[in-house]
This record gives sequence, structure tokens and C-alpha cells, in this order.
Amino acid sequence: MSKAIVGIDNGPTGSIGIIGPDGVIFESVPTKESLHYGKAGTKSKRLDRAAFKDLMFMHVPPGTMVFVERPFTGQFVKAAISAARFYEAMIICLEDMNMGYQTVDSKEWQKPVLGEVKGSAALKKASKLRGIEMYPNFKAAITKHKDADGLLIAHHFFYT
Repeated sequence: MSKAIVGIDNGPTGSIGIIGPDGVIFESVPTKESLHYGKAGTKSKRLDRAAFKDLMFMHVPPGTMVFVERPFTGQFVKAAISAARFYEAMIICLEDMNMGYQTVDSKEWQKPVLGEVKGSAALKKASKLRGIEMYPNFKAAITKHKDADGLLIAHHFFYT
């Protein structure tokens, strides 16, 4: 297997799937806590850029294409801003590492991989079950993470 594909379920609760010459890798997106820039005394999770770059340099060969799921842009302003900030930090890291990337809508991979599943909770459950079905060696990690989105994104684009 000489080509590699990376799938990233964007966000502080997201995951990274890598399918390539070293086999298959499934990890949570590395994050770190920081004081929230808004309300005093609250914390938020941000991309741990150093850990993200280390993970990518360790497992992703040069010339690999990275598929990043489009950030949430719904009606909840705080969530949309947080998702956009996280996405921007990730894209900057990919550009710093000179890695090509493409932003994809969730429907682009979900429908072919999960079928006609509707609703956030149902999609999360379907992702978990399909991930375990397709990659049983990662059952514990997928179960702990509660879905396999990053891995399924990588799978979809690796085999299409």
C-alpha cells in the first residue's frame, strides 16, 4: 500500500483516521485546555498544534491528501465560532506542514458509508457501529470515542 489518505472529523471532539503504508491509525484529535477568551473563569478546548503536527509527521508520508470535514455552521453562534476557530487552526497547521487538503461536507462521505441515516444521534451511532464492523481491531478506541468519523472519512476517500 503506497498511497495514504487522512480523514479528519474537525473539532475538539473529532477524530483522525489515517490509511496508508503503515496500516490504519485512528486517534482523537489532540486538544489542550485553555482559558476561554470570552467568559472569565471558563475553559475551552483548542487544537494542540504541536501534538497534531507530531502525529501527522510520524504517520503521514509526504504528498498525502488530507480530507477535513467542514466545520459546524448551524444556528448556535458560540458553537459555530468555536468550530470555525478550531478548523482555522487545523488548516494553518496543514499549510505549515505543506500538506494538501480538501474540505468536505459530511454528506459527501456519510451517505455512501452509512446509508440513509438521519439525525445527529442516529448518525453518531451508525458511525460507531460501521467503524467497528469495518475496523474491528479499533473497537475499544471507537467505543471510547463514540464514533469513527475520522476513520470512515479516510476509508471513503481511500477507496473512491
